[in-house]
Amino acid sequence: MQVTGSSHTTMIDTENRISIQVGLSGYSFRVYADDRWHSSGWMSAERIFNTPELNRRYDHVDLSVFTPKFALVPSGFHAPEASRQMLSEVAAIDEEDHVEYIEVPQFGAVLLYSLNVGGTLHKVISETLIRTDGTKGRMLPEPYYMLSAMSGIADYNKIVASYVDGYLYLVIAQGKTLMLCNAYQASDFTTAEYFIFLAMKKLQLNLEMSSIYFRTPLTDEQEMSLYRYFRSVEHL
Repeated sequence: MQVTGSSHTTMIDTENRISIQVGLSGYSFRVYADDRWHSSGWMSAERIFNTPELNRRYDHVDLSVFTPKFALVPSGFHAPEASRQMLSEVAAIDEEDHVEYIEVPQFGAVLLYSLNVGGTLHKVISETLIRTDGTKGRMLPEPYYMLSAMSGIADYNKIVASYVDGYLYLVIAQGKTLMLCNAYQASDFTTAEYFIFLAMKKLQLNLEMSSIYFRTPLTDEQEMSLYRYFRSVEHL
């Protein structure tokens, strides 16, 4: 029943860096080398011990965990001692959940979350990935990195999504104004697309004039399906 907080900010230096996303069914990562990003695609959990990139040390480690247990609240309404109560109003949490929070200053908000999502893969990877200075990379929820990615998107309509383990994670902003940050249960990609289109419709955003940015790997079929509606499909 602990609650901890942080004002952690993401480093923008890409030299000697790994960015990894971890779900229940597996993981994916990107490594910065030779002046560009190299992506792994989605990998099953059993491959973790045969992945040489995870046995190196990096100056910067971004470790994202997929969890639907999160809530974004305005900074002015957040009281650290009330974090657990506030999160419990929008997410199903229990006694084992360790509730944490992190500031998202670019949107004047605080992200509440729990990484108690079942499975041990994210914990194993956290123990495996060691920084150059010998410290471990901190695990943070996927929505934090999605929100952080907004500043690097030049489009006025900023749409960032991730889809894994039956959940769609979706963040939408217009200019510097955050419009949506949510997770939806979606058993298949067609259902995930439905929630994307529904959110766009409610926010009165034009799909054909907008690009969508995915942080999780897409199959060729999924990417082509999105191309039928969006101006472009990009990868973060």
